[in-house]
Amino acid sequence: MLFCHEKERVIGGAFDVARVVMIRFCYKPSGTPPGTLNAPPGASGPAKMRLIQYDADSLLDEEFTDWDSLMAKYDPSKVNWIDIEGLGDVPLLERVAERFGLHALAVEDVLNTAQRPKIEPFENHFFIVSEMVYFQEGDELCFEQVSLFLGESFLITIQEDVGHDVFESVRTRLKSGRGYARRMKPDYLAYALLDATVDQIFPVLESVGDSIEEVEEELLEKPVRSSLRKLYEAKRLLLALRRAAWPHREIFSTLMRDDSGLVTRATQVYVRDCYDHVTQIIDIIESYRDLSAGLMDLYLSSVGFRTNEIIRVLTIVSVLFIPLTFLAGVYGMNFKTEFPANMPELSWPFGYVFFWALCAAISGGMLVFFKRKRWF
Repeated sequence: MLFCHEKERVIGGAFDVARVVMIRFCYKPSGTPPGTLNAPPGASGPAKMRLIQYDADSLLDEEFTDWDSLMAKYDPSKVNWIDIEGLGDVPLLERVAERFGLHALAVEDVLNTAQRPKIEPFENHFFIVSEMVYFQEGDELCFEQVSLFLGESFLITIQEDVGHDVFESVRTRLKSGRGYARRMKPDYLAYALLDATVDQIFPVLESVGDSIEEVEEELLEKPVRSSLRKLYEAKRLLLALRRAAWPHREIFSTLMRDDSGLVTRATQVYVRDCYDHVTQIIDIIESYRDLSAGLMDLYLSSVGFRTNEIIRVLTIVSVLFIPLTFLAGVYGMNFKTEFPANMPELSWPFGYVFFWALCAAISGGMLVFFKRKRWF
């Protein structure tokens, strides 16, 4: 049995209703033998299979419900892209592993949807784990694991969910015959899919940047508590994007240094360009993280400055009333006037007017003093 846990956060600001899995991990009970295959929780039903087979002169694009029917179309003289969507059919994955000689530990990692993006070389194939980031309907931001097995004449992609990926542009290029894809080996197809996965992060980062700019304007005009929440959610999203993007540097670096023959020299040139894209993405993420941290400091400084302004006004008001309270307390004792040592102003006809004039003069004098000291 496979236990999976995940925590979801809702991104505010430009990411209303965007649901992001911030913490996701899977584990098996202690003592489980290595290579044990269990479908992750929530994965059920038949998988969706699709074969795109091509060379420079022809292309076959067909969906299948039966593995034997798909293998009947398999032609090792051409490039065979076998795309499997969904992780609920474990027996199917076992048959795929048996047919192409895939390592049991690699297939086990396919079912562990909390894998860190990585690459592992085996005797006759590469095993690559990547993470797709894309927007679904309603601006829902999704992180989905995709596993790739790269061989001499085949590329097998196994996706976590059914019906959503970022590979449609690659399929369109293959069908139209544009570019080099139809004349290249499966290694170029693997590069194209990984490149589409990496490039899809750019529009997500653009949305994050727009959200941070909106928060910056709010903080400069009037800092509110909701701005801090938006910044906190943006930082969490940037952390998730960094986790998805950073390991791809190791993937592309390994492909660039490959000397097994699975990745040709011509394809390694394109892989190097994709490595540059990942480096650019990481630089943008780090810049946004620093900017978010600076905006948090700006928010705290603005709140502190605003609090000091309020306290200063209240202090001035309190100081103004100290002498007035003293005068009112003294004249509020109402001593009798028969004795000369008592208050003479109590029987004076203009005593009330004089009291208010004295209070106004004291308050005005204190305000002038505070103004000259630039205390307000």
